[in-house]
Amino acid sequence: MTEMIDTALFDKLVAIRRRLHQNPELGFKEFKTSALVQEHLHALDISFEIVAGTGVIGTLRKGEGPAIVLRADMDALPIVEDTGLTFHSINPGVMHACGHDLHTTMLLGAAHLLKELPFAGTVQLVFQPSEEGNARSPEKGKSGGQLIIESGKLDNAQAALGLHVHPLLPPGQLGYKNGEALANVGNFSIKITGKGGHPGAMEHVTDPVLISAQLIVDAQSIISHAAPLQPAVIAFTHTESLAPPSFNVIPQSVLLQGSLRALNIDTYQRLVAKLRALVKGLEISYGCQIELDFSAYYPSLLNDPAIHEKLMPVQDKVFGKNNLREVPGQLIGEDFAFYSRLMPSQFYFLGAQTDPDNSFYLHHPKVIFNEECIKSGVAFLAEGALALINSHR
Repeated sequence: MTEMIDTALFDKLVAIRRRLHQNPELGFKEFKTSALVQEHLHALDISFEIVAGTGVIGTLRKGEGPAIVLRADMDALPIVEDTGLTFHSINPGVMHACGHDLHTTMLLGAAHLLKELPFAGTVQLVFQPSEEGNARSPEKGKSGGQLIIESGKLDNAQAALGLHVHPLLPPGQLGYKNGEALANVGNFSIKITGKGGHPGAMEHVTDPVLISAQLIVDAQSIISHAAPLQPAVIAFTHTESLAPPSFNVIPQSVLLQGSLRALNIDTYQRLVAKLRALVKGLEISYGCQIELDFSAYYPSLLNDPAIHEKLMPVQDKVFGKNNLREVPGQLIGEDFAFYSRLMPSQFYFLGAQTDPDNSFYLHHPKVIFNEECIKSGVAFLAEGALALINSHR
């Protein structure tokens, strides 16, 4: 199947990918990336519109028929690249460490193929901003995927398909998980306000540092009691005293930040309730004030077994029966989840490993992806769109 990607097209796509990799942009700031996408869609004579600031939705319509969504994300991460690649990032402190440069490239490649293939229906090519978070969102707490869905531009689509490169999965393999495949994720901030003062006069102090330590330890027990049989985690990723550092001054306030994740949506909601109860109990016990704020939420990504079954002939054709891997659910957040809650969807992991003995996972400064995955990714997206169009006729 990957013979559809001739040498000329593959070379063109590799050049696009390397240009994107050298010029990574953070979420909602993907101005050059968006311009590049628009340039290539215009060259293919595919109409498009701008959504959610930098997002681009291309529409390829050929006659009357179902509408299918193909989605790629465009944003990079605030990471200092340490890959040694000749085309490494030239934007200090920003890196495509999650492979979104490849996702964008593969969707452009699928657009090239679909432009020439016969079908009766519509393919919506979604180049989405800011999958990685909402830090620069024009609407508080909403990622690019959520804004795309709320725009209503995809309301008439029958199904959606997405891919994510996987640097630990061998090239030529496709990973999948039906049902709740990726986690419900909530990003939280906890501000603990006590009564600062001199460490030699503790009778006059309500120590927020001590309370934060107690909270971090107690929060871990929530998992063992509320979700003993479910994949779940409470991770504290940042602690900060809201005062200048000092050896002899206990601060007034401490800030904690972190992530709450659970594969099952009911389990997630139970964990949120338990965390709120823990915070309330500590407030009473220590006589302090604790503010718990959830700044973002991604629901679990729901893969539809019926869509997976409709795509099985394409999976076999592109990858072969022996290269399909059922993988366990993972505590990773992915805002393709918003698409999966609007329409029947499938989201796959595409093997992109380079060196089995020296591989790094997503979001690592040394992660490198195998560009050969572009061939199978492009073919699967294009043929998958056609299969879904035909199955919904």
